[in-house]
Amino acid sequence: MSGMDKSVGGAFGEREATRFAPSPTGEVHLGNARTALFNFLLARRSGGRFLLRIEDTDAERSREEHTTAVLEDLRWLGMEWDAGPDREDERGPYRQSQRSPLYARYFEVLEQQGAVYPCFCSPLELEVSRKAQLAAGRPPRYAGTCRNLSPEQRERRRSQGVAPTMRFRVPTGRRIEFLDFVHGAQSFLSDDIGDFVIRRADGSAAFFFSNAVDDACMGVTQVLRGEDHLTNTPRQLLILEALGLKTPSYGHISLIVGPDGAPLSKRHGATSVREYRERGYLPEAMANHLFRLGHSTAEHAFLTLDEMARAFDPAHLGRAPARFDEQQLNVWQKEAAHRLSADEARRWLSSVIPSELDERSVSAFIAAVLPNVVLPADAGPWIDIVFGGPLALQPAEEQLARNAGVEYFAAAANAAAQSGNDLAAIASAVKTATGKKGAELYMPLRVALTGRAHGPELAPLLKAMPPGKARERLARFA
Repeated sequence: MSGMDKSVGGAFGEREATRFAPSPTGEVHLGNARTALFNFLLARRSGGRFLLRIEDTDAERSREEHTTAVLEDLRWLGMEWDAGPDREDERGPYRQSQRSPLYARYFEVLEQQGAVYPCFCSPLELEVSRKAQLAAGRPPRYAGTCRNLSPEQRERRRSQGVAPTMRFRVPTGRRIEFLDFVHGAQSFLSDDIGDFVIRRADGSAAFFFSNAVDDACMGVTQVLRGEDHLTNTPRQLLILEALGLKTPSYGHISLIVGPDGAPLSKRHGATSVREYRERGYLPEAMANHLFRLGHSTAEHAFLTLDEMARAFDPAHLGRAPARFDEQQLNVWQKEAAHRLSADEARRWLSSVIPSELDERSVSAFIAAVLPNVVLPADAGPWIDIVFGGPLALQPAEEQLARNAGVEYFAAAANAAAQSGNDLAAIASAVKTATGKKGAELYMPLRVALTGRAHGPELAPLLKAMPPGKARERLARFA
């Protein structure tokens, strides 16, 4: 076992590789999505490999529907992985729940070295110890209760039916140092860490162990993850050192916070990729916003994923918390909507467009409203305005229309009947009849035709209206 898997390059040589390794215990939130995007871009900028690994060793909380959602959300964002749970290769399987035999072999290596020991402490005993250390003003860490149990003491505990965890024996008096490619030089004292669990009582591998071993065995060269994992790194370096496995480079990105600076949560609104997708946000908009959260760039234009990969620079990853701002996301969303082709726009707005509308009406409606909508829901009210019955005007709009006068609307209604909803012809007729121009000419037309003082350009809206509707609405005030 001593030479086991030390050469992690394998068939892939020294090619750079990153990974996204979610636990399928809930929805993919925006922080997960940004981590995945940054790892994807980090790999693609150098022609490297992007791996997807499902960390589902926690059988009690892991759900298959969450794994399915991870795959759907990443694909929606445009990220394809080179290997993963649905794209296996010689380094797989890419579900940790299927890698137990590998973990068992490495557990055996550590046992043979005396680098681990069984721990029989109950959760209650550990909690009491933790509270006692905090009360004494000391940082909580495992007190080493089971570290030096004799073989007889261990056997007695087992005979009592206590299933032990396995703890890694952290060496004393060591300083663990590494260069974080976001936060710079890092240094930890081993005496501050405490022996930690690498195998649960049910025999499954704990995060510290499986995460580190899989990175090495899958040939991951760069681990880019949230800064909440920064203090996990020295533990994982100790594991890899004990096993003689190659260590990746580590970088830890800042967390995402809301506009108020507090950790992003439900009180800030939607936090999952699914929620934004269901609201009608476009993946290109989401990717452009995430690309700039905690990553500075001179590229201020709307970018494709390929363009992001060329512009991505890990040296420009910030250490300060990144603020998620839905208003800024909406700027990118509007840009993405404007870039949609006619067919893409039709699919995007399909949830609000009645199925009974004919092809011409749908095309004309989309052309009219697309420049003004951010989300599909924004187009919903305009369906009723363009294709619905009589409009219910607010008092101020009603008065504005009435003030234009009967002569104004008689000329407008007559021109609409003759021109077939041609705004230029209608406006020209009104101007000739009344001498009005500017806002006095166009605002009463807009209010009478749409019930609103603001909205999409009026000429395209008129083209989308059914024949006779413009004349009918104008004649109401004649």
